[in-house]
Amino acid sequence: MDALRGFTIFWILGADSAAVALQKMSEDKGPVLEAIGDFLGDQFTHPEWEGFVFYDLIFPLLIFVTGLSVVFSLTRLVERKGMAAAHLRVLRRALLLFVLGIVFYGGLSKFWPDVRLMGVLQRIALCYLATSLLFLHLRPRALVAVFVGLLVGYWALLTFVPVPGVGAASYAPDVNLANWIDAQYLPGKKWDGTRDPEGLLSTLPAIATCLLGVFAGMLLTDKRPTPQQKSSWLMGAGAAMVVAGYLWGLQFPVIKAIWTSSYALVAGGYSLLLLGLFHQIVDVWGWQRWATVLLWIGGNAIALYFLNNIAGFERLASRFVGGDVSAFLDRVVAPGTGWFVAHSLGVVFMIALARFLYQRKIFLRL
Repeated sequence: MDALRGFTIFWILGADSAAVALQKMSEDKGPVLEAIGDFLGDQFTHPEWEGFVFYDLIFPLLIFVTGLSVVFSLTRLVERKGMAAAHLRVLRRALLLFVLGIVFYGGLSKFWPDVRLMGVLQRIALCYLATSLLFLHLRPRALVAVFVGLLVGYWALLTFVPVPGVGAASYAPDVNLANWIDAQYLPGKKWDGTRDPEGLLSTLPAIATCLLGVFAGMLLTDKRPTPQQKSSWLMGAGAAMVVAGYLWGLQFPVIKAIWTSSYALVAGGYSLLLLGLFHQIVDVWGWQRWATVLLWIGGNAIALYFLNNIAGFERLASRFVGGDVSAFLDRVVAPGTGWFVAHSLGVVFMIALARFLYQRKIFLRL
């Protein structure tokens, strides 16, 4: 679980930009290298609206892992200290995450209209809160019903409820129900001006993504299936969900910006596939050494994510390889090399800090 969490943070904290820099470096380097570079650039650039690339998987994978961790952490906490302690822990952690999210985007450094209330950490906080409370109070069948209800209900809202002032329901930018609700009822700054990719209504299917992590966690903690069966079931369910998501996308497009139900299925399916693959390699085959760096990162994922915003690993790296050094690399090697080296060195700094904290058993938990 920590390795998979570390995998997501690895891409968020610099590896994504390093991959995009490779596209710049590959320009005018022949058809093969250009094709590879274009592929990398496309996979690490969000589509303008519809579609799905690797970069669209990173955030829902983090929410999926959040649901996965709910099963392990709350089950142990309830066994040791009871339901009251579990509820207190959930409420405290969700509140702290939400506040950290506001601070992450500038906190109160700006005047009220420019304070962003919703964002990545805030969405994780809301998904964690809702999923944890559901897990503590509902049986597995009821959780499945909630999961289905969230996805189908969200589809029904965006499909059948007309947008005021627009008319027939639409999935296009700014004229869909999710964007309209953000424009009308989400106070403060919206990331995209009039709408927010972490808006109010689209949080509902994101909770379903978190619940999918809970289902995976319940399977992993079930003692009846063998480890090999668990890996196979995770990957089989993931493949089926990806297919179902793309088929649903023929009518309800796969759109990250409003977290459509088809997008939730596609991203959730790939998350299950990755979890099954990690479980097979690490827990079934016992190949663990390769994941050491990911364990370091995953052990302090939120802390590293927050520190990168405050200090910036790439900004620190640019003090060593920026300016004339970057220009020299661009001139001698290829345009974009300085950018690639700066982000790569930033990733090295991030890994070094993660290793320092992990080896000294310093885990900055909420």
